[in-house]
Amino acid sequence: MPLTLSLPPTLERDLYTEEHELFRESLNDFVHAEIVPHNEQWEKDHMVSRESWLKLGEAGFLGMQVPEAYGGLGITDFRYNMLFTEVLGHTGCAGPAVGYPLHSDIVLPYILHYATEEVKQHWLPKMVSGQAIGAIAMTEPGAGSDLQGMRTSAIDHGDFFLVNGSKTFITNGYLSDIVVVAVKTDPSQGAKGISLLLMDSAMKGFTKGKPFHKVGLHAQDTCELFFDNVEVPKENLVGEVGRGFGYLMTELAQERLVVAQSAISLAEAYFAATVEYVKERSAFGKKVADFQNTKYKLAELATDIAMSRAFMDHCVKLHNEGKCDGATASMAKYRLTEIQCKVADECVQLHGGYGYIWDYLVARGYADARVQRIYAGTNEIMKELISRKVLS
Repeated sequence: MPLTLSLPPTLERDLYTEEHELFRESLNDFVHAEIVPHNEQWEKDHMVSRESWLKLGEAGFLGMQVPEAYGGLGITDFRYNMLFTEVLGHTGCAGPAVGYPLHSDIVLPYILHYATEEVKQHWLPKMVSGQAIGAIAMTEPGAGSDLQGMRTSAIDHGDFFLVNGSKTFITNGYLSDIVVVAVKTDPSQGAKGISLLLMDSAMKGFTKGKPFHKVGLHAQDTCELFFDNVEVPKENLVGEVGRGFGYLMTELAQERLVVAQSAISLAEAYFAATVEYVKERSAFGKKVADFQNTKYKLAELATDIAMSRAFMDHCVKLHNEGKCDGATASMAKYRLTEIQCKVADECVQLHGGYGYIWDYLVARGYADARVQRIYAGTNEIMKELISRKVLS
């Protein structure tokens, strides 16, 4: 059953209209019928099912911003995308809450904004329907957050680029059909030598490692990708040669907002589950909720969540108006993932021993939350980006 979120009554959200709330209700019914019941099995499989992608596509929840000409709904109001991530987060199913939005809000924009018309016509309808699952490959084993340090090469051979190298920690990697890959087309040019290529996972020489057995996000497939003399046609170039780093910097702001939205939404789910638990659990002859320590801890968390949610909604509003800069998005990603980890930790403590049992949402949340401070740019990188804006 859906959790009743216990947010402070003074927090009034004016971000969404009546139409948005009707969408929320429809989506909420869908995820509790088609996603939540299967999450336990997906965690065992280390990936969601392909069937779930097809059902999401059939329901119209994938790539909602894609124009109707390519099979989408043409919804340019990004608040709907953010509601999608929020509702998924409120289920507590962190794997799906990461993988599906990454496909629609992080990978797909590169194709929509920079790919050729031929590529758009071929791939966008498949991504909207769920037939083709998207991933983005930036991180390398020896580079981490240092995008300029990547070594995957793409040598110009006239009609195609010959790609060699590898990527790691790729979300949706094992299930991926189409991958936006950051490569070095000119190693001597630093950031100006980075380009983006769209690679079909069926291409000869493109192979995938086994999904990693991670600490958390068990339902999210994450793996390595290997490129051994992969011939990528020139028409698969995303945008222009040498401008890949600029495209990444432009689109990463939205990626960080998606991570931030996931973080605060999942934190709200942990909090709601904990409020329910302490009201029911008894110790020393009274409800755990009646202890002063419990009340004060919940008060602290409620305050953190309320302030975080208000800032997140503000960022969504700015982004929807085209006004959210990279530093502001970095603030949201940095602070809200820190809050998510704090909430998860405190909620485990309030559950006592049961908080360490995997059957409880807060236990899974504790394991799932930690990586949020690492991917999409570590929080240390976020602070660096914020400080540049402050000192500019």
